[in-house]
Amino acid sequence: MPEGHVLEFTDVTKRFGSVAAVDGLTARVEPGTVTGFLGPNGAGKTTSLRILLGLVTATSGTATIAGRRYADLTRPLQTVGAALEASSFHPGRTAANHLKVYAQAAGLPSSRVDEVLGLVGLADVAGRKVGGFSLGMRQRLSLAYTLLGDPGVLVLDEPANGLDPEGIKWLRGFLRELAREGRTVLVSSHMLAEVQQTVSSLLIISHGRLVYQGDMAGLTQESDYATVIDSPDRAALGAALDAAGIAYEPLRTGFTVRSTDPAQLGALAASARVALSNLQRKGPALEEVFLDLVNGVRVHASVGTVAADGAGDPPAVDAAVVDAEAVDATPDVAEQDASATDAAGEAAAAGTSGEPPSADDPPSPAGEAAPPSEPGDAAEGGEQR
Repeated sequence: MPEGHVLEFTDVTKRFGSVAAVDGLTARVEPGTVTGFLGPNGAGKTTSLRILLGLVTATSGTATIAGRRYADLTRPLQTVGAALEASSFHPGRTAANHLKVYAQAAGLPSSRVDEVLGLVGLADVAGRKVGGFSLGMRQRLSLAYTLLGDPGVLVLDEPANGLDPEGIKWLRGFLRELAREGRTVLVSSHMLAEVQQTVSSLLIISHGRLVYQGDMAGLTQESDYATVIDSPDRAALGAALDAAGIAYEPLRTGFTVRSTDPAQLGALAASARVALSNLQRKGPALEEVFLDLVNGVRVHASVGTVAADGAGDPPAVDAAVVDAEAVDATPDVAEQDASATDAAGEAAAAGTSGEPPSADDPPSPAGEAAPPSEPGDAAEGGEQR
């Protein structure tokens, strides 16, 4: 059974000139659970993941897997499976051949290719060229790639992007099952609603800073909730609440009570012989809480105190500028892969071969290493099936 590992970010900062893409991020991801890594576009999620996977060098701080940097892992593909982009495929190569390139580079048996394609529901299209795949099928192929080495850690960037409702439902169950096996599953997204039925733990960042760490239940506080109570005889209900010394606020549809739970209010109404037409516990939508956190309206105790007005936040990264700079920021393939004999296997473990920098984050400067375009193009001898 694959062994999950703790992922740790310790005071990680990454600056691109005057822009702080990641700003003092300290967080911990535990095995055996699906952890959502959330934040709006430009929050620094992808840069943080690239630092974890050794694709970008942090300005300061450390990001480790089981206490070690990614570059120090002995068998990276068997330890970490990562997919940061669903577009890094040669359009003329078949799904099976795409995976075979990485399996060979990592010294894995070719039989593993058929196994992972079956796991993600692509067994019937293994011989089809990837150029004809939908975005959802490419997402499944990316997930198949991350599973090649049967790793204990999975790092996935927006894995539900492009999936239809049936595919999203399948993905939720699949990720939860991987976590139940003891693996560490870290899933990034910019939408809480997209992952709230999948994840059990959350890391939320905004402007490169951590604004929440904890479980789903911890997003809201007791003071966020109130009980709405109503009766056909509101006068009698109001009198009963007054007699009990319970404060309430009148609404068009009844009363709002913040200091008493529904069971007590129901018992009070029964003892006063007041029939109720509504007794409902209400709180804020989780998406509203998420937006309050990332906009600085709400500050959670899990990360201490930050300026509620966002003063001092680094400027947001312009996606158009990122895309324009990405071309110049990527080194030549031949210069990237000559440092180690198993460099292709290590690049494969990062799951980003040939992908451009995400519009979510700034590009790597020209002085930093980037993953190779397509390790193994030559190995196929020009034949692309």
